[in-house]
Amino acid sequence: MPLPKFANRLLAGMLAGATSAAAMAEQVACHYTYGGESRVLTARPVASPYAVPAIRVGSFFKFRVVFQTRPADLASIKVYAYADRDGGPEPIHQAIYPYPPAADHGAPYGFTGRQFVYEPELGGELEYWCRIEPDGEAAE
Repeated sequence: MPLPKFANRLLAGMLAGATSAAAMAEQVACHYTYGGESRVLTARPVASPYAVPAIRVGSFFKFRVVFQTRPADLASIKVYAYADRDGGPEPIHQAIYPYPPAADHGAPYGFTGRQFVYEPELGGELEYWCRIEPDGEAAE
């Protein structure tokens, strides 16, 4: 037995909504370079920043990206760099960007621009830039 027209429209609307929600899933891709090696750290939205770990970059830096989309008053992208000292990680850089970030209109270095962080004692340089992209499509 065929579905009534309103049921077909309702079902089509629900499927379109699910498809557009999946298409709208985003991640932050931060491209970083240290010691001549380049990599990409991707961050997906999290409910709480406290469980987001910092990754080791080389022998001295730690790098962390926190992407929060909810609640609206806390929506932001935060980028941290730490000096990995004997007594524990020491923050040496923090950048906070609103979410959604300003459109970069194809800028070569995303919404952050090209950033450089310097280790205070040894002079090491961590370079990074970040952009928003569809979830699962990071490219170096």
